[in-house]
Amino acid sequence: MPRAGLTPARIVDEAAILADEVGWEQLTLAALAKRLGVQLPSLYKHVAGLPALRRLLAVRAKTELATVLTRTVAGKSRRTALGALAEAFMGWARRHPGLYPATVVAPVVGDVEDERASADAVQVIYAVLEGYGLDDERKVDVTRSLRAALHGFVGLRQAGGFAMERSVDDSLGWLIGTFDNACNSR
Repeated sequence: MPRAGLTPARIVDEAAILADEVGWEQLTLAALAKRLGVQLPSLYKHVAGLPALRRLLAVRAKTELATVLTRTVAGKSRRTALGALAEAFMGWARRHPGLYPATVVAPVVGDVEDERASADAVQVIYAVLEGYGLDDERKVDVTRSLRAALHGFVGLRQAGGFAMERSVDDSLGWLIGTFDNACNSR
């Protein structure tokens, strides 16, 4: 097989696309090598193995999600910002069903790049919560709760678990209203 201009960036680009096509857990180096048109050993010249590739994908996914969320909430505050953040989060997860699981994995302690990417995504939520005047402990509580709720929405939607008549977007709006009310009643 030809070398196909193999670079670490191209490997990660193609791995991201493949993950979205087949799913995070189904991503293999063998499938990636086939997609790239190279022999499996050629990948090892650029990526140490599947765990290393998953780490690169996780950093990329977290960074991309944080960027999307940051752009989305810019200039917005409180309920409007919460709603925009939730919609952007759900939209990104819908567009990247294979990469999404990488965004919820805690970084390995000492992995500065992954720690930064993880922190950047959380900082977007903290910035939105600034508008409510919450103390630091409450921001942590709300951030964890919001992430858990949104993760639940993503998981249920991906599994086809929202078969009821009511629009998922309407239910998401209700959830955001609930968070807004809770933050306002601090």
